[in-house]
Amino acid sequence: MKYVFGTKQLTRYEFPTHFNDLIVDRSESEASEVFIVVIEPNKAPPSHKHNDTEQIFYILEGQGVLEIGNKKATNYTETVYPGEVVRIPPKTYHTIHCQSNQPLKYLAIDCFVEGRPKTEPTWDSHVKVLCKEQGWDYSQVKK
Repeated sequence: MKYVFGTKQLTRYEFPTHFNDLIVDRSESEASEVFIVVIEPNKAPPSHKHNDTEQIFYILEGQGVLEIGNKKATNYTETVYPGEVVRIPPKTYHTIHCQSNQPLKYLAIDCFVEGRPKTEPTWDSHVKVLCKEQGWDYSQVKK
């Protein structure tokens, strides 16, 4: 069992809207995964939800606008700054737009409310499903 995870040589996943550097794979934990998310200026991931996951974001650098709502309408926005913590409950549509001249960077902790997903037991298996859903080329995403 591993207790300490380094951050010097991380596996990078470069999505068209942002990139994730994986720190703790869900396969190495009972009910969580950890990664660093970087969103370039004027970019944002598509609004999405996680049915089985509560997310915690610790803002490290940059500035962003958090949007909470559904696929068709945003019903809550708030600007987020370094040092702040964001909580996204399960089944909540969300996105964060980078609103600064420098990239928005945050530590993301996914907490699986019912334990590690059996259908996607690794981050890599989750990314393959995500790429298929979004029409992204997996071979261009994993670096």
